[in-house]
Amino acid sequence: MPVDLLNDPILLTQQLIRLNTINPPGHEDIVCDVLEGLLSKAGFECQRVSFAPRRTSLLARIIGENKEQLPICFTGHMDVVPLGTREWGRDAFSAEIVDGKLYGRGSSDMKSGLAAFVIAAINTAGQAKKSGGIRLIITAGEEIGCEGAFYIASQQKALDFIGPVGCFIVAEPTANEPLIGHKGAFWLRARAEGKTAHGSMPERGDNAFYKLARGALELERFEFDNEPHPLMGQATLNVGTASAGLNINSVPDAAEMTIDIRTVAGQNHRHIYGCLCKRLGADIKLETILDIESFHTPASDPWVQRVFTCCAEMNGQTPLVKTVSYFTDASALKIPIGDPPTVILGPGQPEMAHQTNEYCFTSKITEGTLLFEKLIGDWSKS
Repeated sequence: MPVDLLNDPILLTQQLIRLNTINPPGHEDIVCDVLEGLLSKAGFECQRVSFAPRRTSLLARIIGENKEQLPICFTGHMDVVPLGTREWGRDAFSAEIVDGKLYGRGSSDMKSGLAAFVIAAINTAGQAKKSGGIRLIITAGEEIGCEGAFYIASQQKALDFIGPVGCFIVAEPTANEPLIGHKGAFWLRARAEGKTAHGSMPERGDNAFYKLARGALELERFEFDNEPHPLMGQATLNVGTASAGLNINSVPDAAEMTIDIRTVAGQNHRHIYGCLCKRLGADIKLETILDIESFHTPASDPWVQRVFTCCAEMNGQTPLVKTVSYFTDASALKIPIGDPPTVILGPGQPEMAHQTNEYCFTSKITEGTLLFEKLIGDWSKS
């Protein structure tokens, strides 16, 4: 392995992009091999956590000498989304740099973020060891429901290795602008049953699709009973898919639709589930597909204020107080690691996530690494 990967986040980003971790199948263990080698050489203790063959997450830590101070913690995921059907202008895994743009699948979402905090942690390991220490949670399987992070949260050995942390940075793509929360995702499958019959004699059957259609119209009129969140606004509900029947000349005896709900901080998913069951009635049964909570850290939190100050010094302007609609591994990890103040902050370009010809600005990777080093130093002195 080239020695200069130890201190060059751009080279490390290129190395990670060249490792194909499209999910599915993921195969994140190949990224673990690279990062564990770098971190171990820099004095980090590492632990692997696998939720399936080759679906491996990596935990790393520097234990601090100051037992009264909790460590700073970073997280990021190794998997990337498929390339899509459109043709790429460049090889999606060559990691070419053209006019200051580093191209490749995962360049923004989020191998640049991984590289930035890994290099920052290596560069500040000595400083962190004299204070509260550092924890890194590098996950597999984020793109399809945060599988790796939820598995880590279910493993006591992994949680004991991480321990409670004092502050938490999720290095998703934000162009080095801090975000203080995101919406939750609550996905449901709604099913209706009926009785089949010949299409020429529908009175002998019980059409499941009619039941489902009536339920869909109820969902169109559904209103959440909470007040809108000051930053996130109101929750949203969308019926994404619907299906019924096997052929045109039969009464369908089964029908189903999928429901995508994006919740805001303060909402309870179990309460929403109960409201929907009541609204849809006995003819429709609900099944949970995905249950990922929102999070929000108040902008008034002292550590968040320090993050904003560091970002303002780096970017030359005061950050806006913002949240986002997509979800992250923070939903799975934040509570199990002690419910620390949390921000989403990383060098990738948010508008390039999942895009054809995805890229990240190399300058943002360098700046993001320096920003993470600054935040580690600031936390160490706090």
